[in-house]
Amino acid sequence: MYKDIYERWLHHPNLDPSYKEVLENMDEETMNDAFYTTIEFGTAGMRGLLGPGTNRINIHTIRKANVGFAEYICAHGEEAMKRGIAIGYDNRHMSKEFAMDSARLLATYNIRSYVFESLRPTPELSFAVRHFQCFGGIMVTASHNPKEYNGYKLYDEKGCQLVPALAAQVIDRVNAVADELAIEANPTAEQEKLITVIGKDVDEEYYANVLSIQLNPDIPKDDVKIIFTPEHGTANIPVKEVYTRAGYHFVAVEEQCTPDPDFSNTPTPNPEEAGSYEMALEYAKREDADIILVCDPDADRMGVGVKHNGDYKLLTGNQSGAVLIEYIFSQLTAKGEMPNNPVMFNTVVTSDLGEKIATKYGVATEKTLTGFKFIGEKVAKYEKTNEKQYVFGYEESYGSLIKPFVCDKDAPQACLMLAEAACYYKAKGKTLVDVLYDLYAELGYYEESQTSLKLEGQAGAERIQEILATLRKSEVKEINATKVTRFEDYKECRILENGVESELCGFTKSDVLKYYLEDGSWIAIRPSGTEPKCKFYYCIKGTSLQDAHEKTLAYQDAMKKLIG
Repeated sequence: MYKDIYERWLHHPNLDPSYKEVLENMDEETMNDAFYTTIEFGTAGMRGLLGPGTNRINIHTIRKANVGFAEYICAHGEEAMKRGIAIGYDNRHMSKEFAMDSARLLATYNIRSYVFESLRPTPELSFAVRHFQCFGGIMVTASHNPKEYNGYKLYDEKGCQLVPALAAQVIDRVNAVADELAIEANPTAEQEKLITVIGKDVDEEYYANVLSIQLNPDIPKDDVKIIFTPEHGTANIPVKEVYTRAGYHFVAVEEQCTPDPDFSNTPTPNPEEAGSYEMALEYAKREDADIILVCDPDADRMGVGVKHNGDYKLLTGNQSGAVLIEYIFSQLTAKGEMPNNPVMFNTVVTSDLGEKIATKYGVATEKTLTGFKFIGEKVAKYEKTNEKQYVFGYEESYGSLIKPFVCDKDAPQACLMLAEAACYYKAKGKTLVDVLYDLYAELGYYEESQTSLKLEGQAGAERIQEILATLRKSEVKEINATKVTRFEDYKECRILENGVESELCGFTKSDVLKYYLEDGSWIAIRPSGTEPKCKFYYCIKGTSLQDAHEKTLAYQDAMKKLIG
């Protein structure tokens, strides 16, 4: 069947000319992967390899998605069309072209759009949606994925990524498009007037809001030096601007400040991977810097390195999140500024340590599925009801949100607050690692880690589903000779605890399994929503850091044996 679709693309009169030669030179395996299925929305929208094919990101699949989104907007009436859509994009290949084409296609439906003049961070796109009171937004980005990828994310009127119930309404309309190659984006001269280019005015409003998060803006900053890299992406200008205005001393990794779509000067643009810190570490050693801050290309994630005992330690997203929680909550408490009914959000695969810190300061924790849109949904809910007051939200995957004038992960906010925390604790003779170790000593020793099984193509996707299905059917009673005390299945919405089955409530159905262990640890498994991977999350509790580390390795080996 995929060959029929391939032939239709190859000979279609509207095929973008740049794809013709690529199609003609496809081998059988690539052809199958490009056409065996239709690219789908995952935890962060639609993301995939660039190139021709129904299972690729290209001008035709982007147009198909835009037709679905346009029809969704039109179904909400003339007011939604007039309010329009904000559109942003990152430094990747074809990002600007896809963004402008999106605006032109929406214009053919008489939908207004506000398009950034050049690349901007994902959080600023979220901010722009709220700033212009738009009906929604589009961000063209593949976030932290390799250079071969691009993607497309949709936002609602709160600047939050579309949650499944809303995304399903768009997807139904997308799937109804019979021929993506027949779609054209040719607005009339009058419709062209619906496209507004935006830039510096929005930047200034965004910077002002980021600077407003400071808890101790007058803290002495002369003793802390920061190394910062945007990894060739969109954080370059906003983080530099915010640091300069706030008075921080920083050195940028200039080789990684160019908006290079090939990410030429970094092994990886993903702050979850050690390779993204290589050049920044060279700078840090040369400059004797206190901290390293690394942002991913669309500036929603931030990674942290800390000089401690003469060497640099890279913190995980769980660890940097814990340090931020401790600093923010301790300062709010000390200043008497902790609001009534405070609430923090994190996900079902985020470490238990953050929740323990929150509990210490009287802050409730609510968990969501993976994907910051679910945290954004919670933020929007409490903005409306005022039942609880938001004080922090974060994921293990290096993303956090400090103040919700944005409704997505916001690395510029995180960079500013981490810098402030580093100054505050250095004045007390501590590094951020010291703060983390103090938390372990007080609340328990945890090692959090993630491993991935990369399985590409149709066979890989089927294998991932087989792994989840097999585990779901099996009643795993112990892992590494440790009793499983509770099992949660987020797809079948069930809990199995001490042999008693009950319903798992409060979550959208999702292909996630989670095992709670007798020693206070847990392990979770889920397919990635953005990459061809099956992900394994470990939150392992020990009597010391060394004990937690040794147990983590043992649990990882046990899981390898369990899946075969």
